Amino acid sequence: MSHLHTTSDYATTGSNNNHSSSSAQHPTLHAQPPAPVVLTPALLSALKVAKIFKDNTQIITSLDFDDTGTKCVTSAQDESLHVYDCVTGKLDQTLFSKKYGVHLARFTHRSTNVVYASTKEDDTLRYLSLHDNKYIRYFKGHEKKVTALEMSPLDDQFLAGSEEAVRLWDLRSPNCQGAVSIIGQPAIAFDPSGLVFAVGLGCTLRLYDVKVFDQGPFDTGIVGQSLGINPSSVVATQLEFSSDGKNILVTTASDAHYIVDAYMPSTTRFRLVGHYSYGNEPFQSGGEACWTPDGKCIVSGSKEGNIYVWDIAKAIADQAAGHVNGAPGPGSVMNGVGGAGSNLLSANGELRPFKVLKAHGTPSHIVAFNPKYLMMVSGSTELAFWEPDPNAVFMH
Repeated sequence: MSHLHTTSDYATTGSNNNHSSSSAQHPTLHAQPPAPVVLTPALLSALKVAKIFKDNTQIITSLDFDDTGTKCVTSAQDESLHVYDCVTGKLDQTLFSKKYGVHLARFTHRSTNVVYASTKEDDTLRYLSLHDNKYIRYFKGHEKKVTALEMSPLDDQFLAGSEEAVRLWDLRSPNCQGAVSIIGQPAIAFDPSGLVFAVGLGCTLRLYDVKVFDQGPFDTGIVGQSLGINPSSVVATQLEFSSDGKNILVTTASDAHYIVDAYMPSTTRFRLVGHYSYGNEPFQSGGEACWTPDGKCIVSGSKEGNIYVWDIAKAIADQAAGHVNGAPGPGSVMNGVGGAGSNLLSANGELRPFKVLKAHGTPSHIVAFNPKYLMMVSGSTELAFWEPDPNAVFMH
């Protein structure tokens, strides 16, 4: 299970790392890092909005954390980049890309640099130093607007997808490292090892070996097909592997998300339902849902603004044990975590959320969980920082 520190723990003890030379005789307990917090369903249920930022005039279209979890960057339709400090809970920096627009801002493995997609003028990707607001490099080659962008967890390679190709790039070179020709708007993701990547096109999921991706996918599956879902109803907007690499979240803008077996992509394990779809909302972020860092739960935004939480680890255990029931009645999850006797998994693979967190009054288009600290971020035109309610839980 993932161990996360609260931001308050980090702020008060994070800089206290020095051990005196006499530590062998006198244990310096105060110098130890704070005890990690185990991310439980009860703790997730206690999340509440701790701070709201109103720095944007239009919808936030992407958000990303750096590797340390201390910084968060957003891009928005008002052509701005905002960088937030997750420890102090303050806005650090505001930059604008008025000439080219900005979307899909992603930290590289340095918290001072980001790479992002253009929304006008051309389809060039831009590698920007936040320190001095200067471009380090340009990546030219996409012939249509880039709608998906992900950094490799392994090295300086990254994937970018447009309606004509998914291209592999390296931050150290302006030249494309290779491409997969496609038709349609792709969703893309690296697995945690950085050795495999997935491409979603509509209902089709394809897995590639990074080193020999030009040879085509080594496995393919149709999302939802094993559950009897009509493939035409599934349009992937984003993919994300769980932290153990065993499952893939397939996000959609409709009334369902899907959990697919990463080792057998023809097997869809669950259909996540119970939230309000975006329907005919004009904007889809591709970041409507995400895994928690421990790979055990999914959080999702919704049209009415609330955040929905599904317990995937429990569903896998229930499914293996044959503990499935019919779908509960309307509103049964609204009062909080299901009791010990409740079961939110149906025999047809439909899984309902165990918690609904009250959030924005406007659609929560995008949501992400900090990879290192116990906080979640969601966005619409506003940005919300979430932390556990100190009155509801005890941090040990």
